[in-house]
Amino acid sequence: MKKDRGKVWLGVSAVVENQSGEWLVVKKSYGGLKGRWSLPAGFVDEGETIDEGAIREVKEETGIDCVVHGLIGFRTGVIREEISDNMAIFYCHMVEYAQEIVIEEREILEARWIHPKDLAVDERSSVMIVEMAQYHVEHYMLNKIEGINPGDIFGYTKYNFFFNK
Repeated sequence: MKKDRGKVWLGVSAVVENQSGEWLVVKKSYGGLKGRWSLPAGFVDEGETIDEGAIREVKEETGIDCVVHGLIGFRTGVIREEISDNMAIFYCHMVEYAQEIVIEEREILEARWIHPKDLAVDERSSVMIVEMAQYHVEHYMLNKIEGINPGDIFGYTKYNFFFNK
């Protein structure tokens, strides 16, 4: 079922790195990235923070449990001069290194671990992957700072802050 997301979209994706320095990448079965290596990604759901959305999307698409360490990028654009398309990109590690990839077959054609140096030169890699694979992304990360109480004035039930500390 396709949801009406309005004209302001908030998406999330994650660079999930394993113990060998490889990234978890997927090939979508639909859309502009069909058949190209891209990051596990999707839209933020109601009632979740963007980092929770990234963890959920990784799990839904690949079966891999991960933990967010920080925010490494933010992609933003306008589609057909009317839709604001925004995506927060997180840096994550697997929770346990013995996990097996299990794809969500309605959305994903394939998922695997590939080293960034190989992704940077693979003609099947998305533009964003090629750009990111040229850098040590963890060095550019805004760290996740938890446990901050912003006060009761806004009524937050969840609150995270990402900052270069």
